[in-house]
Amino acid sequence: MRPRSPGLLLLLLCGLRAEIQEEEVRAMVGSDVWLSCIYPKGNSFDLNDLYVYWQISVPGKRNTNSVVTYYLSGNSSAGHGDNHYKGRARLSLDGMKQGNFSLHLHNVTPQDEQKFNCLVFRKSLELEKILEVTVTLNVAANYSMPVVSGPSQDEEFIFTCTSTNGYPRPNVYWINKTDNSLLDDTLQNSTVSLNAQGLYNVVSVLRIGRSPTVDVGCCIENVLLHQNLTSGQTEMFTGTKDSITEDPMDDTQDVVKPPVLSVLAVLVVAVAVAVATGWLCRSRCPSRSYAGAQAARPELEPTGQFARREGDPWRNCRSPGSGELGTPLSLCPPFHTGATR
Repeated sequence: MRPRSPGLLLLLLCGLRAEIQEEEVRAMVGSDVWLSCIYPKGNSFDLNDLYVYWQISVPGKRNTNSVVTYYLSGNSSAGHGDNHYKGRARLSLDGMKQGNFSLHLHNVTPQDEQKFNCLVFRKSLELEKILEVTVTLNVAANYSMPVVSGPSQDEEFIFTCTSTNGYPRPNVYWINKTDNSLLDDTLQNSTVSLNAQGLYNVVSVLRIGRSPTVDVGCCIENVLLHQNLTSGQTEMFTGTKDSITEDPMDDTQDVVKPPVLSVLAVLVVAVAVAVATGWLCRSRCPSRSYAGAQAARPELEPTGQFARREGDPWRNCRSPGSGELGTPLSLCPPFHTGATR
C-alpha cells in the first residue's frame, strides 16, 4: 500500500526508532535559509523509492505535528500541508536524488522559530526510516536605535525610552553614563508588546529623584544577536528643583563656536578699516620730510614791518604745513649770540 496523504506519517512513526541528528540554525527576519537534512553515506536515490516529510510541532498540542512540506513516491513535485508555508518551503528534486533532503525556507518570519523535523523513508525497505534530522531555527531581527525623551517637569525626573521592530524579546537596562553603572530595576517600568509583524516594540519609563546633574542612557540587549544598543545622544540635564536646563554633551563645541567667530569677525573688520584709512591718508595727504634748513618749502616774502631782517633766525621758523609764525623747533637754526660764521 502506498501512502498518499501526509497524515499517514503519524501511523508510520509508531514503533520506529532511529538515530536523530540535531542542528541549530539562525536566520534574520525577511531572509532565506536552508535547513540541512543530508544522508551521510552519499548514496544516490530513486525518487520513486522515497517518502520525505518536513514537519513541526503544533504549539499547545502535545505529540501533534503539522506537515510543512512533503514528497511522496510517484509524485512529480512536493506538496504542502501548512498554509503558512505554502509558496515559502521548497525541496529540490535533483538534490534528493543525491541524498540532499534539505528544506529551503523563503522570507523567514518570527513564526518560523520552530524545531523542524526531517524524516526520510524508503519504500523498497518496507518504509524503513533511513534518516531523521531535527533542525532548530532561531529567528532574530535588529531593534531600532533606542531614543530617550524627557525629563518631564514633575517632582521627579521621568525619562522615556522607545525601540521597535526587534526579535526576540529584549532585555532593557538604564545606565548612569557618568560611571557606566546600571540603575536599579525598580526605578524603571518596561512594556514589551508584539506588533502586527510579530516583532517586539519596547517602551521603558525611568523615574529618578531630582539631582543637580543627571546623565542617563537606555540600553536594548538582543541576546540572540549578542547585541547591545545604547541611546546615541547623551541626555544630560542640569538644574534645581524649579529649573531644568538640558545640556547635551555632544553640543558643547557648538556653544563655544559663535563667540569665537564673533571675535574673529570684529578683528577682521578692524584690520580692514585700519588698512583702508591708511591708504586714503597716504593718497590724499602730501608726504613731508626734513632735508635740512636749506630744503624748506619756499614761502611768500612778507613786506613792510613784517619783512625779514637780516640775521633774524626766528623769522625762518614755521610749523610744518601752516602759514603762521612758528615756534622754536628742531627745524629752526640754532640761535647764536655771537657773530655769524
